[in-house]
Amino acid sequence: MKNIFLLFLVTVCAISAFAQTGKVFESLEFKSSLVDYPVKYSIYLPPGYDESERSYPVLYLLHGYSDDETGWIQFGEANSIADEGIAIGDFSSCIIVMPDGKVSWYVNASDGSDPWEDMFITEFIPFIEKEYRIRSKKEFRAIAGLSMGGNGSLLLAMHNPNLFSTCVAMSAGTFTDEEVTANDRYDHYFKNIYGAKPANGVSEHWKKNSPLHLLDNVEMEKLKSIRWYIDCGDDDFLYKGNSALHVKMRDLGIPHEYRVRNGGHEWSYWRTGLYDGLKYISEKFRR
Repeated sequence: MKNIFLLFLVTVCAISAFAQTGKVFESLEFKSSLVDYPVKYSIYLPPGYDESERSYPVLYLLHGYSDDETGWIQFGEANSIADEGIAIGDFSSCIIVMPDGKVSWYVNASDGSDPWEDMFITEFIPFIEKEYRIRSKKEFRAIAGLSMGGNGSLLLAMHNPNLFSTCVAMSAGTFTDEEVTANDRYDHYFKNIYGAKPANGVSEHWKKNSPLHLLDNVEMEKLKSIRWYIDCGDDDFLYKGNSALHVKMRDLGIPHEYRVRNGGHEWSYWRTGLYDGLKYISEKFRR
């Protein structure tokens, strides 16, 4: 009877642990002095946030092209994935911040009309880390994203290696120079951000914001101070840029993890990718 009772208590405790969920607040607004629109963001606060007084690591999670700050919750189920991994001990409890990057590619527009990156680095991150109980040190700050957001996570980490300890890029919208110059929809996707397509080659603004070029232009020791995780499906149309990134990082001796799994450019791929990515990120958040 005693053993049955103990088994019952263990079962109840396990169910209670799994029942704990974090809180999600969608489409909150931050007022910036650098951009002329309210910056929307969604945020996930882990189980126990309201009851504790501790500070938490933070992940900035970026959405893909044409999506917004709600995508990772509505389609990616980021909150459920985080709850599950925290409950069974695969992830560290952390805060997840999902800003609206619009179709900015997470860079400053070449004509100065939308300095999204400057806003994010100099205003948004300090605001978030003052507004919420966050451990504001590099080792406790990570960045990740999918597609446009995967490319954004790479370039933001490369531009700001002092800020991020880990970068997880899923199906990154990273293009080789040959791909972008041959793109017959360049004006639709890139012109407003990177400027008109040159007659030959790529623009200087493209080079300043291309992860493949940044690997040559950022100090090697700074690049090596970040833990890199690249994940792209074997059926994803973005395979060339991701493969080129892996090859170049290997050739340069930059440690990183590279995954090619079964799947394409789709939410079913990114949901499983986020779980693995959070496990990887948590390795740095823990000691």
